[in-house]
Amino acid sequence: MQVYITAIEEGFLYGLLALGIYISLRILDIPDLTTEGSFGFGSAVAAVVASKGLSVTSFIAAFAAGVIAGIVTGLLQTKLKVHPVLAGIITMSGLYSINLMVRGSSNLNFNDNSVFTKFYKALGISGADKKVAGLVIGAVICILVLILLIVFFRTHLGLCIRATGDNPDMVRASSINVDFSLIFGLALANGLIALSGALISHYLGLSDQSFSNGTLIYGLAAVIIGEAIFGKRNVALGLTSAVVGSVIYKIIVAFVIDVSLFGKNSENLMKLTCAIIVAATLVVPEIKHKIENAKVKKEAKKND
Repeated sequence: MQVYITAIEEGFLYGLLALGIYISLRILDIPDLTTEGSFGFGSAVAAVVASKGLSVTSFIAAFAAGVIAGIVTGLLQTKLKVHPVLAGIITMSGLYSINLMVRGSSNLNFNDNSVFTKFYKALGISGADKKVAGLVIGAVICILVLILLIVFFRTHLGLCIRATGDNPDMVRASSINVDFSLIFGLALANGLIALSGALISHYLGLSDQSFSNGTLIYGLAAVIIGEAIFGKRNVALGLTSAVVGSVIYKIIVAFVIDVSLFGKNSENLMKLTCAIIVAATLVVPEIKHKIENAKVKKEAKKND
């Protein structure tokens, strides 16, 4: 049972990552590859700031770091006319070295200054109760951010960002600054991704260069799984489905490890598991669509 509680807890912590990817991929319609760089950037900045005793401030610093990463990617796209995919790769590659410089090494331990550790000590929580408490913390933070995002995307600026993703030419004709909307959207998305990196680092009590590996495919899996369940109706439901998809994905991974689906190699094949999950969630809806079309064609032929 502890395995699944941990999975749900991590699902909420990574939920901010899923929200960030949903904003760039679905709202802005941009395949932003900055993700792994900004996630690691948030993790590194949070670790350094928290190690100085500024635990809460580390989250603000991490979010700001992600915003800067998003702005750089946005400027490359809008001002230098670099292709969105290449712009993300450039920023991500640069951040790999910057993250090492920020930490001063490949990893940094700050467990004593972790928000989670301080919270547990303050309330006298120990043992298995830490998992439940961590789950509550993760869920509260993720739900609060989700609510704020839903409200934001109903404001004028939020609607401009949504319109930019839907039809930039129409938005440009309406005298709305498309470049600003795109840059702001990418800054917000990467800020959330960096904040997720900070939360994961506080949860584990350390920041490591390898933490960001695979975060992009994880976020995509969360978004796709959520959409497979809830569909594509509106932004509010889409953002919610991304968080739910994040939790479901982590539960699936926990199940694979728990039942040793791949035998002794189950824990070492997480990337393969993720790839299978993403492929399944993409293929199944398409298969259903083809079956429905085949039925319609058969009925049409019978009527003829």
